[in-house]
Amino acid sequence: MVRVSSRLPTSARPAATSTGPLARVGLQALAAVVAGFVAMGVTAGLGLWAAGAADLPGGFTAVLAAVVVMAAGGKIELSGDAGALAGTQAELTAMPLTVTLVGALVTGFCFLRPLRHHAVAGTRELLLRAVSTVVLWLLALAGVSAVARHDFPLTIGGGDEQGSLMDIFGELLDAVNPTVGFRTDVGPTLFYGLLWILGVLVVALLVSRRTPLPARLVRYHEPVRPAAHAMLLLLLAYVAIGLVIGVVVAATKGHAAETLAVLLLGLPNVSWLALGVGIGGSWEGRVDGPFGLPMPQILDAVMRQGDGTGDSTDLSTIDLNTLAAQDGRAWWLLPVAAVLVLAAAFVAAVRSPARTKLWQHALHLAIAFALTMLVVAPLTLVEARFGLSVLGIGELDSLGGEVILRPHIWKTVGFALLWGAFFGFLGGLLATRVHRKGEVEPSKGPAGKGP
Repeated sequence: MVRVSSRLPTSARPAATSTGPLARVGLQALAAVVAGFVAMGVTAGLGLWAAGAADLPGGFTAVLAAVVVMAAGGKIELSGDAGALAGTQAELTAMPLTVTLVGALVTGFCFLRPLRHHAVAGTRELLLRAVSTVVLWLLALAGVSAVARHDFPLTIGGGDEQGSLMDIFGELLDAVNPTVGFRTDVGPTLFYGLLWILGVLVVALLVSRRTPLPARLVRYHEPVRPAAHAMLLLLLAYVAIGLVIGVVVAATKGHAAETLAVLLLGLPNVSWLALGVGIGGSWEGRVDGPFGLPMPQILDAVMRQGDGTGDSTDLSTIDLNTLAAQDGRAWWLLPVAAVLVLAAAFVAAVRSPARTKLWQHALHLAIAFALTMLVVAPLTLVEARFGLSVLGIGELDSLGGEVILRPHIWKTVGFALLWGAFFGFLGGLLATRVHRKGEVEPSKGPAGKGP
């Protein structure tokens, strides 16, 4: 009698058992990528709609894709065509940080969520999840980049004397219908997009309090994660305050649509600049021409006044002094920064082990705050230029302009280091009155006293 075994060959079982986890990790990575891009697309779409971009002639989808590309660290190139003897010049470097922040939070949350029930995260599993997420993210970014391209007609003229002169030039120089368009620079977009998604995943692991780490990295949990999480709370607190102020302004001052567009596209650009200025940092910038940034009037006024030299290329310094010269309420940025940084330091100290010394609290927060501003300050960079030249004779002011906003990075980082050290020490001192992890209650005798 011959027995027929119903069991599969042992060589087939490992392949079957390994396919399940791989597929699960791939689907979870795909879910994180899709959720991140959908969140960015919805935020950018609402912001563009509030800004009136829905009325663009057939280009809303392309503009939406371009905003998402820029939010993910990509590079958009502007170009123009104004005929044989006339030319347009255009340049744009900016990040819509509201879209960036929403995408980073959603992607990071979805990336960490499958790990929440693990006691320890294996190094191979974590790398597999990271690689899957990065590859799928870059593929999605490449797809969105292909959509982010369009050309718009640029209407010249306008009924006044200079507009009539422009019409004459247009007819004579074959520049009646100049155009301006944009394209995605795919190479830099994928490179910076790679840095963006890697940064999001690393920061997500750093700021998470409960996500397990590989055994080799567990020793970094106590000195790194409390301070990193506190920095995230600090940045989000500034965004929340800016959101409240924006909603109040929209409800009381009018221009609700324009204010909503700023909130949905560039709220952290302004909020994190306020944080940097509040701790003593500074920026430099200029607004020249009829268009500017969607920014508070006080900031626009400072950027338009120059440094007083009268040079057309001068840059205004943006700090507490120059802002307060326009509006004395700018001095409130200093005490607000002090209160919020102290609160962040206290949170970091409370969530650190009780054995952590005061100088260690100061060191941890100093490094964390300096690194935070080293990342955040460059993200607020804005450079936008547009001009129409005829026969190479300069730019016509009515159709040209420039917006520049650059951080003084090392000055701002230096102040963040000093503030982090001081308030880290003070926060650790305040936290000594709070029962913390690793602290043992003193034993008490029958009379309620120690032995």
